[in-house]
Amino acid sequence: MATDIPVISLDSSSLIQPDFSISSRILFSLTEPGEMSDSIDLSGDGGVVKTILRKAKADALCPSDDLPLVDVQYEGTLAETGEVFDTTRMDNTVFSFELGKGSVIQAWEIAVKTMKVGEVAKITCKPEFAYGSAGSPPDIPPDATLIFEVELVACKPRKGSSVTSVSEERARLEELKKQRELAAAAKEEEKKRREEAKAAAAARIQAKLESKKGQGKGKGKAK
Repeated sequence: MATDIPVISLDSSSLIQPDFSISSRILFSLTEPGEMSDSIDLSGDGGVVKTILRKAKADALCPSDDLPLVDVQYEGTLAETGEVFDTTRMDNTVFSFELGKGSVIQAWEIAVKTMKVGEVAKITCKPEFAYGSAGSPPDIPPDATLIFEVELVACKPRKGSSVTSVSEERARLEELKKQRELAAAAKEEEKKRREEAKAAAAARIQAKLESKKGQGKGKGKAK
């Protein structure tokens, strides 16, 4: 069974390498005391447990069928000893992969798709959702429970995909909203100018009438 578990490549010979074109981000430094939420059993059997260390913004993007490519920063430790076996902290890079392709351990497939961009979470992975009874020598022993602190840095469409990203769609809708607001403001301003011009014209007519009335009274007195 252990041989069927997809594994994340942890060394420089991996077929999946971090995308160094992404701007570097510092992981975990923004986690504040008291922000930790209750743990969530994502697998239903205690095999994959997620604890949110830093919440993302409410409108943050999350992985989806249209946005399956993810960039993460992480640090992995052995639960038994606390020893760090892999990290992106050292060079402050990101690790990129596509969800649903089996290129990472099962725990990551389950947990990362529940995250939002900007979220930092602790993911506890039982062996059956990580490297199983075989482990990943020399860094990960057999039957090891692993703990990852993961930040979801970005999620994107597949390369070459024609699907408009959610962020681009949101920007488009915001621009349309601004245009509608500007058009409404211009219409209101034009209405105001017409009303002012109408009032000014009425005032001029009234002034002329008053002037004629005054002239008529003057002529009457002269007689």
